[in-house]
Amino acid sequence: MFRKLAIAAVAVLVALGVGLVIRPALAAEPFKVLAFYNGTWDAAHIDFDKEARDWFPQAGAQNGFTWEATTDWSRLNTGSLAQYKVIMFLDDAPPSGQRAAFQQYMQNGGAWMGFHVSAWTDNPGAWSWYYNTFLGSGAFRTNTWGPTRVTLKVENRNHPSTAGLPATFQSAVSEWYSWSNDLRQNPNIDILASVDASSFPVGTDPNQSWYSGYYPIMWTNRNYKMLYANFGHNGMNYSTNTRTSSTFDSPNQNRWLIQGLQWLAGVTSTPPTSTPPSSSPPASSGPISPTAWYSIVNKTSGKCVDARAAGTVNGTAIQQYSCNATNAQQYQIQPTSGGFARINQRGNPVQAIDVSNVSSADNAPIQTWTYGGGTNQQWQAVSEGGGYYHFVSRLSGKCLDVPGASTADSVQLVQYTCNGTGAQSFRLVQQG
Repeated sequence: MFRKLAIAAVAVLVALGVGLVIRPALAAEPFKVLAFYNGTWDAAHIDFDKEARDWFPQAGAQNGFTWEATTDWSRLNTGSLAQYKVIMFLDDAPPSGQRAAFQQYMQNGGAWMGFHVSAWTDNPGAWSWYYNTFLGSGAFRTNTWGPTRVTLKVENRNHPSTAGLPATFQSAVSEWYSWSNDLRQNPNIDILASVDASSFPVGTDPNQSWYSGYYPIMWTNRNYKMLYANFGHNGMNYSTNTRTSSTFDSPNQNRWLIQGLQWLAGVTSTPPTSTPPSSSPPASSGPISPTAWYSIVNKTSGKCVDARAAGTVNGTAIQQYSCNATNAQQYQIQPTSGGFARINQRGNPVQAIDVSNVSSADNAPIQTWTYGGGTNQQWQAVSEGGGYYHFVSRLSGKCLDVPGASTADSVQLVQYTCNGTGAQSFRLVQQG
């Protein structure tokens, strides 16, 4: 019975898309995080609150913290705050009666992480310490619409929250804010990541898009233990109030969240090692060579991406199978355009990894097919650090995935909404 419960618990973690484990270097009692939210305005913000209430407790169980959320802002008082290592604001700033307690908490060495709307104001003078001094952003100026992904450029790769992140990475979908104050001119502000110029235009409404400029997304104030993130607005179908994107589907963004929380709590994390277990071949280092052949090894199962029965014809299923160094398990990642590549099969290099039926749906099976330049045959290898990558379909924006995080031989791979789990993480091992 206990074993069944344990398996069920693991299944829940995988379903929630957590899967990111950055263990504290030293075993210790979990630190406590308390998140405040309102959950009363804008379906996209309400949905982010709901998703955060699912994701953070599961992430905490894997990464050494407990997470609690409340709509009771009266708990933002000196006695209550002293019980927690980190305070979060999910969708608002505190009401006037709790502002002094929060300011005192931060000035006495407290730690805080805030998202999206927690910095929004059209009247920064109403609480100048928070908006002008602490956040440094001043007033809300513009927003992008509709919600989109951006490429984030890491501005400070030496901060503990950005340790091991690639120079650029894809964010989750969000609406993005700009501010009246230029944070670059504030000597107290350390900008951790900004919108990379390759992202422009940002937005889908021509009247609410950014076409150029400098836009900070994550930053800290050197005088406080704090982190602010501009994301926190899920894509929504407002007619049905259903979610169309996840704030937690970017593995590198999730890594920043976990490492950021550990830094705020004063916990030293152990960076993921790039050295795999001694029973496995080492991951390739350096950039991906367009002429080399690689085995593609799944992080969860330790098994290789494989053309079923060494097939070399259209429709051959791409599966995972125990690594055996045959041509059926060797692939070439050859750039096409825009950061994407075709993934050729060594047994027949004109055959590329392909999403069947040009589908953009979750669980669409993966096969080989003669390369014809289709977006369902192009993938972006997104570095996760430590030698691991996830592969994002140019057609759907979804990730190459081992369904159910299976560890069995002969399981056909699919595409699935990116979720940061080991089922979507692969390392490249260069072959001769």
